[in-house]
Amino acid sequence: MLDNLDKHFALQETSLKLRTYRQELIGSNIANSDTPGYKAVDFDFSAALKNAMDGKSERLPLAHTDRRHLELAVKNPFDLSVKYRTEIQPSIDGNTVDPDHEMAQFADNSLRYQATLTFMNTKVRNLMNALTSR
Repeated sequence: MLDNLDKHFALQETSLKLRTYRQELIGSNIANSDTPGYKAVDFDFSAALKNAMDGKSERLPLAHTDRRHLELAVKNPFDLSVKYRTEIQPSIDGNTVDPDHEMAQFADNSLRYQATLTFMNTKVRNLMNALTSR
C-alpha cells in the first residue's frame, strides 16, 4: 500500500525537489549580480522533470581509472545538467545576470512551487476523505 502512495505522490515530490533546487540557482544568480565575470545558470525544468520521472540522468558518469578515486559529491539532487543562461544584456565586466529577469524567474518559480504544494495538499485531503467517509 505504501508503494502505491509513493507512486501517487512521486510527480509532486520530484517537482518540489526540482523547484527547490532551481530556487537555489536563481537565488545564487541574484546574489552574484554584481560579481565580475559571473555567468547566470539555470536548467530546463520540464526536461529535468521528465528525466527524473523516467529515472534518467542528464550527465555522463565519471570514469574511475584508479580504485582509490573518490566519488563526486553532487549537491545537485537529480544529477542535472546546469547550463549558462542566454545573455540578455551582458555587462562590461562579463557578468550575464539580469536582475529584473532573475527576480521574475524567482517569483515565477515560487508561484509554481506554491501551486504544487496546494495540489499535493488537495490530493492528501481527498485521500483522507476517502479513508474516513462511510
